[in-house]
Amino acid sequence: MAVRRLKDKIFEVGAIDFDRRLFDELIPLPEGTSYNSYLVQGSDKTALLDTVDPAKVSSLVENLNELSIEKIDYIIAHHAEQDHSGSLPFILELFPMAKVVTNAKCKEMLISLLLLPEEKFIVINDREILSLGDKTLEFIFAPWVHWPETMLTYLKEDKILFTCDFFGSHLAAAPLFVTDQPHVLRSAKRYYAEIMMPFRTSIKQHLEKLKTVDFTIIAPSHGPVYDQPEMIMDAYADWAGDQVKNEVVLPYVSMHGSTQEMVEYLINALIARGIVVKPYNLSRTDIGELAMDLVDAATIVIGTPTVLVGPHPLAAYAALLANALRPKTKFASIIGSFSWGGKMVEMLSAAISNLKVTVIEPVIAKGAPREAEYAALDNLADEIKKSHQAAGIV
Repeated sequence: MAVRRLKDKIFEVGAIDFDRRLFDELIPLPEGTSYNSYLVQGSDKTALLDTVDPAKVSSLVENLNELSIEKIDYIIAHHAEQDHSGSLPFILELFPMAKVVTNAKCKEMLISLLLLPEEKFIVINDREILSLGDKTLEFIFAPWVHWPETMLTYLKEDKILFTCDFFGSHLAAAPLFVTDQPHVLRSAKRYYAEIMMPFRTSIKQHLEKLKTVDFTIIAPSHGPVYDQPEMIMDAYADWAGDQVKNEVVLPYVSMHGSTQEMVEYLINALIARGIVVKPYNLSRTDIGELAMDLVDAATIVIGTPTVLVGPHPLAAYAALLANALRPKTKFASIIGSFSWGGKMVEMLSAAISNLKVTVIEPVIAKGAPREAEYAALDNLADEIKKSHQAAGIV
């Protein structure tokens, strides 16, 4: 993998992983990812900002060799997760004089996760300065983006903000800087939805904090670098803000067609009322796409048949996913069918208890839907429209 130059004496030396298709054995990566690691050479000292996933450590070493790096003084650890820190033990063996610079919480986690010796660390505080000679690093704590120990580094002389996971995107791209803004924004939104959305409150606080920092480049640890940082800053302000859109996300599954009929009827009823509907058949849904649409939607409606006494497992998973991601969705409902009884509605309602939503009366059919259920679905569409009007988004 080639060395990529940001500015004079500042290089990206990590790895692009074009082939990876799953992260944490959970998150689909349709466009791969990258593990950005940055080398900053000051007049006196050299710092490496993060490492790479252990599977790609050879790329990092090759890049350091290409630059003829014989000495690293500091390794800045922004985040203890192994896709950034996992190669630390190997790099510390190659550069035994290097010290790991991080905060106290991250130090504790790195010792726990990687069994690093305590004497390898230099612990810094929020807004502390580290001089490399003619380049100065300032550390900015930013907990909960998306782990508790996360922090950023500001390179003062070059006005570069190194943000690790913050503002990142799982996008394997050869150009170092953003060249296709719509493409990168879509990838960054997916990344936000899957990873950052549960920490929306913290994200908003950090965005406010960064308004006091004079940077012209944002260099995350996944995906392209932003040389027009206002693009991603504005997008994050929108995604993390409280405003929702006149949209219904409708994840559903149907076994024998009854729920499918109800879903199709509700889709048409919502469209007729001027509401954008985004249905997801859960038997073939990319959960990243579903998560991305949850970022803005005012309402989520889950469609499911009853299996044994509860929801279909795919519907239960969608509910658990929404509950974990905590979107700013304001309204929710459930539609579906049953044959002989059960507690599908109660179990799904309990599964989304983290969502701060108003629940609109569910519509449940015994067997195939009839006139009464179709009328109830029309009423549900009316109630959703009234709710969106009351929220000021119609």
